[in-house]
Amino acid sequence: MVGMKFYSLFIGLLITCSPLGILTAGDKLNVLFIAIDDQNDWIGCLDGHPSVKTPRIDALAKRGTVFLNAHCQAPLCNASRTSLMTGLRPSTTGIYGLAPWVRNVDEFKNVVTLNQYFGINGYSTYTTGKIYHGRYGRGKKDHEWDVIGTGASVGAKPKEKLVKNTPAPHPLVDWGVFPHKDEDKGDWKVASWAVEQLDAKPEDPFFMSVGFFLPHVPCYVTQKWYDLYEDDAAKLLPPIQKNDRDDTPRFSWFMHWKLPEPRLKFLEEANQWNNLVRSYLASTSFVDSQVGRVLDSLKRNGYEDNTVVVLWSDHGWHLGEKLITGKNSLWDRSTRVPLIFAGPGVSKGGRCTQPVELLDMYPTLIKLCDLPEKKGLEGISLMPQLKDANSKRKRPAITTHNHDNHGIRSENWRYIRYADGSEELYDMRTDPNEWKNLAADPKHKNVIASHRKWLPKKSKKPAPGSRSRILTFEAGKANWEGKDIGKDDPVPEL
Repeated sequence: MVGMKFYSLFIGLLITCSPLGILTAGDKLNVLFIAIDDQNDWIGCLDGHPSVKTPRIDALAKRGTVFLNAHCQAPLCNASRTSLMTGLRPSTTGIYGLAPWVRNVDEFKNVVTLNQYFGINGYSTYTTGKIYHGRYGRGKKDHEWDVIGTGASVGAKPKEKLVKNTPAPHPLVDWGVFPHKDEDKGDWKVASWAVEQLDAKPEDPFFMSVGFFLPHVPCYVTQKWYDLYEDDAAKLLPPIQKNDRDDTPRFSWFMHWKLPEPRLKFLEEANQWNNLVRSYLASTSFVDSQVGRVLDSLKRNGYEDNTVVVLWSDHGWHLGEKLITGKNSLWDRSTRVPLIFAGPGVSKGGRCTQPVELLDMYPTLIKLCDLPEKKGLEGISLMPQLKDANSKRKRPAITTHNHDNHGIRSENWRYIRYADGSEELYDMRTDPNEWKNLAADPKHKNVIASHRKWLPKKSKKPAPGSRSRILTFEAGKANWEGKDIGKDDPVPEL
C-alpha cells in the first residue's frame, strides 16, 4: 500500500502542477461522503413513511438536491457497495453476494475505486464505519484509505436476544429496546471519530467517508428514540395486501429463498410487526441525529461552504411489504434509497423525480470537484439534475440481484425480468405499492419492450469465490447457495 500511496502522490503532483488548468490543492472542494446501511425511503424528504422524523437529513435536502427516484445497483451490501465504489455494475464484475472482495477477482484487482481516484488527484482520504462491506478495504494488506478510523459495529448489546424463536436464527436478526446509552452505540462512535477529525482541521482537500450501521439489524434503540413513535399500527405499519404474491412469478421467491430475515407471517404470529417497524423508525431517527452531529462539525470548523456533501444508502429494506422483511428483491422497497447532494455547484431545494442510480455518484463527484475525466465508468453524471432538478435523464435505473435478474425503473414504471424469463410490470403512478402485475396484459407490450432494451448486455456469471446469498439458474434449474431448488419444493415459511 505504501507503493500505491507513493503512486497516488506522484500522479496527484503531476495533475496539480499541470498546465491544463486543473485546480490546485488549495482550490479544490472537499467531499463528505455519508453512507447509511439498509436505509430504505423512510426519510422525511422522500415521503416514504408518514410518521418518520429525520429533521437533519431533511435540512440537508433543502440545502441541496434530493433525488426522489434513486435506486441501488444491487439489493445486497457487498454487491451494492462494490458497484458504487468501482463505478461498475454487478453484471459487469460478477459480484452478487457478500463475497468476494473486489480485489480478490483477478480481472478487477487493480480497479481504481472512487476514494482511490480522489487520492490520486491530491486528496487525503479518511474513512470510518461501513463503506465497503465488512472489513473489506480496511485490512492491513488491502487498506484503501490514508486514514482509517472507528469500524462499524452494533455497539451495546443485550445479554440475550430480545426477539426469541425466529424461524432462521441469526445473531443480527433482532430488534427492540433495552437499557443502554446513545453513547454506547457503534454509530455514536463513528460520528464522534468524524467530528474529531473535522475539529482537528484536516488539511484541504479531503475526501471523508462516514458509514453508519443502523438501521441495519439488530435495530437496538434507547427508549427516547423508541418513544418518538406511537405503538399504533395505523400510524406505523406499511400498507400490504395478503394476496400480494399471487400474481408474482415463483422465481421471485428464489431471490430470498432461505434467509434469516423473517417473513411477515412470523411477525404477525409473534406479535412483533409493530415492534420491528417502530425499532426501524427509531434507528433511522437516531442515525439522523448522528448525521447532524457530523454536519454541525463541518459547519463549525468552516468547511461547509467548500465541501460537497453526498448522503446515500446501499439499498432499501422490506418491513412486511411483499410478505417479507429484509432486502434481496427487485421491488422499490428494496431498491429505492435516499440520495442527496449539497454544497458548491448544487442547486438548493431541488427535488428530482428522474430515475437515477448510485452508480452515478462516481462520475458526479468527479465533475463537481473538477477532477480529470475517468474512463470506463458505467454511471452518468448527475450534474444536469444538480443544476436543474427537472432536467431529463437518458436512461432508467437498473438494479441486478444475482445473475440475470434485473429490475428496470423508469420515471413511471417498474419492469422486472428474472433469469428464467418470467416478468413483472407495475405502473408506479397508479400502483406505487406494486400490487398489480401487468406483465401478462397485452396492452402493455410496448411498455415492456421499451424497458427490455435496457437489460444489461453484459451479464457475468458469479465471480470466483462468490458465496452467501448466491442464486444461479442453468439448464432450467435454479440453485440456491449450492443446492438445487426442485420445481415442487414448497416456498420456505420463514
